[in-house]
Amino acid sequence: MTNLLIVEDDIIFGDMLSLYLREEGYNVTRVPTAASGIASLQSEPPDLIVLDLILPDTQDANPCILFRQFTPIPIIVISSETKVSMKIHSLTEGADDFICKPFSLQELKARIETVLRRTSPKPVEADNERLANDATQRINLDMDSRHILIHGDMIETTFSEFEIMRLMFHSPGKVFSREALVNSLRGYDSFINERSIDFHVTNLRKKIEENPKQPAIIKTVWGVGYKLIM
Repeated sequence: MTNLLIVEDDIIFGDMLSLYLREEGYNVTRVPTAASGIASLQSEPPDLIVLDLILPDTQDANPCILFRQFTPIPIIVISSETKVSMKIHSLTEGADDFICKPFSLQELKARIETVLRRTSPKPVEADNERLANDATQRINLDMDSRHILIHGDMIETTFSEFEIMRLMFHSPGKVFSREALVNSLRGYDSFINERSIDFHVTNLRKKIEENPKQPAIIKTVWGVGYKLIM
């Protein structure tokens, strides 16, 4: 059974979401604050988090930033905020999707299933789930743990960062346009845009490059997109 964590301080709305999703076969835990949400995911990690953007203990901060400090678990942000800038901000701060209130419960379920499909482990070709056979190779991907390994050192990434790296890893030297990366990560119905891709690549470079300002692994192809140099 899929475990969901709902972080929503509106009691009536949160109970409605919980009831519907339980009836749809999910195991649901609902908490009213960011602090209780973090405590819950640390004691019993869910498969996905449904996170309200405005919580009583986060003040003006985006809670995605806080939750991403503790977990790479997929996050769907729900909010009455309809500004495009807020959607972009949430996606670049670690959300995997963003849905505006009011929304249909069927749409929420569809978004949950879509994100879970994207984040489920992919089939692998090797017994140990590692895509590269040479342990001394500079870059490896471990699909079991969804980590990037640079010279054997394990690098923590968000879902989107790992997926960008995984796509380019399979085709080193190939130039991927921002549009291609957007479509690969989110599909055509997502709120992510090309600017979000630039943020994810910037964060990736900070994690894997010796000098992020002069990248040697993920190269920019000006006016087009990015390519991976192995």
